[in-house]
Amino acid sequence: MSPHLLLPIPPGAVTLGDSEVAPCPLVLFTSGDIHLLLRARMFLLPSLPRLPGLQLRQPWAPSPRPAVSSCPPRQRLVFLKTHKSGSSSVLNLLHRYGDRHGLRFALPDRYQFGYPRLFQASRVKGYRPQGGVGTQTPFHILCHHMRFNLKEVLQVMPSDSFFFSIVRDPAALARSAFSYYKSTSSAFRKAPSLAAFLASPRAFYRSGARGDHYARNLLWFDFGLPFPPEMRPKRGNPHPPRDPNAPGTHILPSATGPRAQTIDSNAVVQPVSTVADGHGQTGSPASLDLGSSSFIQWGLAWLDSVFDLVMVAEYFDESLVLLADALCWGLDDVVGFVHNAQAGGEQGHNAVGNSGLTPEDRQLTARARAWNNLDWALYVHFNRSLWARIEQYGQSRLESAVAKLRARREALAKHCLEGGEALDPKYISDRRFRPFQFGSAKVLGYRLRSGLSPHDREECERLATPELQYKDKLDAKQFPPTVSAPLKASRLLSP
Repeated sequence: MSPHLLLPIPPGAVTLGDSEVAPCPLVLFTSGDIHLLLRARMFLLPSLPRLPGLQLRQPWAPSPRPAVSSCPPRQRLVFLKTHKSGSSSVLNLLHRYGDRHGLRFALPDRYQFGYPRLFQASRVKGYRPQGGVGTQTPFHILCHHMRFNLKEVLQVMPSDSFFFSIVRDPAALARSAFSYYKSTSSAFRKAPSLAAFLASPRAFYRSGARGDHYARNLLWFDFGLPFPPEMRPKRGNPHPPRDPNAPGTHILPSATGPRAQTIDSNAVVQPVSTVADGHGQTGSPASLDLGSSSFIQWGLAWLDSVFDLVMVAEYFDESLVLLADALCWGLDDVVGFVHNAQAGGEQGHNAVGNSGLTPEDRQLTARARAWNNLDWALYVHFNRSLWARIEQYGQSRLESAVAKLRARREALAKHCLEGGEALDPKYISDRRFRPFQFGSAKVLGYRLRSGLSPHDREECERLATPELQYKDKLDAKQFPPTVSAPLKASRLLSP
């Protein structure tokens, strides 16, 4: 039997009751046919060609116990850096790992790949199409901001790369995005507060208006997924989206070839009464019955077929342990400091629940999840898959690894940082460590202790360097500035 693949289900391909639909349908390849296994029932699907170059995903299993050095570390990585989800902290560990090991990054000309347009391979600095002049130097890591576009990503990265990303509870994401993108999103700019916006979002939000992708279902947008018909910009909108393919597209991303598949407008779900997921996420009126929408299920199943791991910001350390295990890295490879955190916000990545919240906060949380219903579906789905993975890994084994990770982070903070924690940017005079300031809230950064040895200073600098400065450092390393050749003496002596 061939390896397993999680295959997206086109709407209408299988008709089952809601109770029959599994969150992660398993596809088996036998004798050239594709079979869908749902709750131990087998259904034959039409034979579909895979996207050229896309390899089958192997079923994940935890590394042997105790950890052994038999597995080679994974070094071909694609990280979808989602907005306001703790992704800057992940980016730092990728920068550090690649920097130490001499890996080659697929870098943008500036700091992101044409966002909010869909990713295009041509935006990668130094990229040459296959068959072009010269030899294409292989890339190891693609990790900077983009709107995901699998077909173009596979033009840059090998199909056996490890694909991963991170999601965050839409309620927490909305709080951060409103502060950070207040001046960028027309919807947020017009609203006096997040509470006022969520109380009547349609009074401020207009689909397709400039910057308003930050104001609704930002995760869904970043993953490059299409939107339900009623969420697409209406004809005649004076502010169409900058990208003609998004979010007004009528085409689903496809792992089965370039042919477009249209969406059934009846296959759209609105938030309904909730189910609690049992892992610290409290139910709200915004929760979704994920089995009741072929539209959402297709999108989630498609993501399952592409991404090897989706981390959860509220369980950041647990996610890092699973990431290290999946990549066959050590814990020191994934330990690091929080980056791009806003002053007054949560400095950790703790689970969000309703305990301890005021009635007003609970109402705001429910409204944020309802307004960002597609993001809430994404979050619930990947929160469940993360905890299924944790159960495979072993709860006690995970707790031990998380404790070691946190102890190591605390020791590094005390050793490297002035005050042992993040600081207001006004206290950071060294521009190499002063984070880019954007939005209404201050973005915290780090100042190194004096008296560090040269080796320790180098490692501490890597840990403390913000993403923009680190990208510039990697850029200069991969593309050193050319120095003009000195003029020959004969030319200098000529009239």
